[in-house]
Amino acid sequence: MSAQGLHTISVLVEDRPGVLTRVAGLFAARGFNIDSLAVGPTEEVGLSRMTIVVNVEAKPLEQVTKQLNKLIHVIKVLELDPDTAVERELMLVKVRGEGDARARIMEICEVFRVRVLDVTHETLTIEATGASDKLEALLELLDDFGIVELARTGRVALARGNRGIRERVLKAARVAGGEDVPDRTGGGV
Repeated sequence: MSAQGLHTISVLVEDRPGVLTRVAGLFAARGFNIDSLAVGPTEEVGLSRMTIVVNVEAKPLEQVTKQLNKLIHVIKVLELDPDTAVERELMLVKVRGEGDARARIMEICEVFRVRVLDVTHETLTIEATGASDKLEALLELLDDFGIVELARTGRVALARGNRGIRERVLKAARVAGGEDVPDRTGGGV
């Protein structure tokens, strides 16, 4: 990872009121702007996964992740390496498309393998999923037609491989310490 750059943090938390506020507050307290934040349920009832993308140096980020681990409702914090993670984003974009422009927009949609969800006399609403750079390239082409409205989810990501976030914790901790380690890394505050 580069010293200064985008870092993707996956945070497994209990699905409780106020957890999102506490997590985001740790970044805000240090003056870090969150570029992207996506939160949703996991495969286990009562747990949520936060995917946070921040543009910071590695050292201050390490301090924040240590503090995140201390929060009582945080179960695990993991920085995802872009080379060993699957990252996707969802985008809905409404673009002007009358006359010949409509056919050109449809061709662009075909090339990018995106779906047209809604068509009116003046606009097309498009759904696109993929890596951020793919979505940026699509937006650049659609901008020529006139973007009426845009909504993006922010990045969601999972590490590649057979193990989930909890198994990664246990394996890494056992290798380092040679002992059984509880499921949770969070704890004090």
